[in-house]
Amino acid sequence: MTEITNPGEKKMVLVSGRAHPELAEQIAQELGCEVLPTSAYDFANGETYVRFEDSVRGKDAFVVQAHPAPINEWVMEQLIMIDSLKRASARSITVVSPFYPYARQDKKHKGREPISARLISDLYKTAGADRLMSVDLHTAQIQGFFDGPVDHLMAIPLLAEHVRSVVEDVKNVTVVSPDTGRVRVAEQWAELLGGAPLAFVHKTRDINVPNKAVSKAVVGDIKGRTAVLIDDMIDTGGTISGAVQVLKDNGAKDVIIAATHPVFSDPAVERLSNSGAREVVVTNTLPVSEEKRFENLTVLSIAPLIALAIKEVFEDGSVTSLFNGRSN
Repeated sequence: MTEITNPGEKKMVLVSGRAHPELAEQIAQELGCEVLPTSAYDFANGETYVRFEDSVRGKDAFVVQAHPAPINEWVMEQLIMIDSLKRASARSITVVSPFYPYARQDKKHKGREPISARLISDLYKTAGADRLMSVDLHTAQIQGFFDGPVDHLMAIPLLAEHVRSVVEDVKNVTVVSPDTGRVRVAEQWAELLGGAPLAFVHKTRDINVPNKAVSKAVVGDIKGRTAVLIDDMIDTGGTISGAVQVLKDNGAKDVIIAATHPVFSDPAVERLSNSGAREVVVTNTLPVSEEKRFENLTVLSIAPLIALAIKEVFEDGSVTSLFNGRSN
C-alpha cells in the first residue's frame, strides 16, 4: 500500500530521496505503508532528475530526506522533489528533514556572513513546502525561519531511555553539557534521568577556524560518577573527544556520549573509538555506513518517533502531545 487513507478520506503518501532510503523504509513500516515509487538519477553534468511513478494529486505528501555529505546534492534533490509534488497537485507538502541542513549557520558571527539556515527555510518555502519537520535543531530559533508550521521533534527521550538501561546506578549519573549553550537541553536530560546533577565543560572556539574547539575545564562535580556527555551532533569528533579526556582527568568513573546526529566527518570515527568513552549513542537521522561503525557505537532508530509525528500531522492531531506538552 503506497498511500494511507483516514476516515475523512484524506490520502497520504510518503516519498523519499536517495540519501538515506533505509530510514524512509523504517518509517513506512511503522506507518504500515510503502514508500512511493520514484525515478531519480543524475545527468552527466550533475543535474538531478526526479519523477514519481504514481499520482499524488490531492494527497498529503511527506518528503523524507537525510542530509549527509555531500549535503548540497541532497538539499537540491529534496527541493526538486518538493517542486515536482507541487506541480503534480499534491494537497499539502511536509518536508521531513531529520538533520536540518546548514543548522550551524543560524546567525552572523562576523560582518558579511550569510545566515544559511534561514536561506534553507526560504528555499523549502519557495519550492512549495507547507510544513517542516525536523529533529533536535541546533538552535530553537531556526523554527522561526520557516514561514509555516514547524514540528520540532526531540530525540532526548529515546537517548535517555537507552542510557537508563545501560547504567548500573542512575543516581550516580551526572549530565554534562559540552558548553554553556546547551545547558537547557542538559536540564531536560537531567529530568529524564531522575533529577541527575548537571555539569558543563568550559571550552574556547576560534570563529575563524571551522570544526575546532578546545575543552579546558569542568564546572560541576563528576568525580567517581558516570558522566553522560550530551550534544546535538558529532561532526569531526574533536570537541567531544577532548571533553571526554577532560572529564576523565577530573575523576569521572565512566563517560557515555549521547548525540542525535552522527555527521561523523573524518577523523570522527578514529577519535571516538579511541576517546576512552564507554559508549557512543546516536540515532539514525543520518546514515552510518559500515566503515563508520566501531565497537562501542550504538545507533538507535528515530523512525518510530518520526512516524508518530507524521501520523499526528496527517490526522490533525497534536505533535506536542508526543513530548508531554513540551517543545524546544
